[in-house]
Amino acid sequence: MSVRREMRGFLVGSLLFALGATPGYLGLVGVTADNLTYFLGSIFFTIAGFTQLRLTGRWQRGGWSDRDAWADWWAAAIQFLGTLAFNVSTLAALLGTIDPGTFERLGWRPDFIGSICFLVASVLAVEATTNRESLWDPEARNWWNTWLNMAGSVAFMISAIFAWINPSTGEPLNTDWANLGTFFGAIGFFAAAALLKPQADADSNPSMNGTGPAENGD
Repeated sequence: MSVRREMRGFLVGSLLFALGATPGYLGLVGVTADNLTYFLGSIFFTIAGFTQLRLTGRWQRGGWSDRDAWADWWAAAIQFLGTLAFNVSTLAALLGTIDPGTFERLGWRPDFIGSICFLVASVLAVEATTNRESLWDPEARNWWNTWLNMAGSVAFMISAIFAWINPSTGEPLNTDWANLGTFFGAIGFFAAAALLKPQADADSNPSMNGTGPAENGD
């Protein structure tokens, strides 16, 4: 496992989410392909989130002795749960093209829960980077990275709110705002991922990151 894998996962996932929300893309490829784009993006988010969770909190002397280290781990754990919620909502949307009456109703609640998880994780990550010298890899994240994630999380939350299906109409509150929130949320996460700073020494030296050679084959 490496920071590079985490970075690539968030970059690709963000690009796919931004693509799915790009004006004109839905009309060009159709509903099924658009929903498939989101679902694939959520898979990359989950891969990146799991990688981040595995890497966060690697043992170092005194590494678990302060609040910031625990905030860093909980941020990764809660964000990973959020990515799983997005897996559910995007898969429900994809299956909704097959049987709208059954699956489309399953999409919004996980989307909302996932957005809440992302917000909570972003708050914890901002807290953790206030004293990042105590974290497992002080150079991997900085305040720009965590605040861009925060901006992306807020945008995803806006998207989730406007994607709520009004029972009286069967339509989202506002599709334009939902797409806009998704697009800018994805841009925020893309920018944050681009600012990750993988350390070649940490990736190649098992004693620095707690992984064996088999886990660093990428």
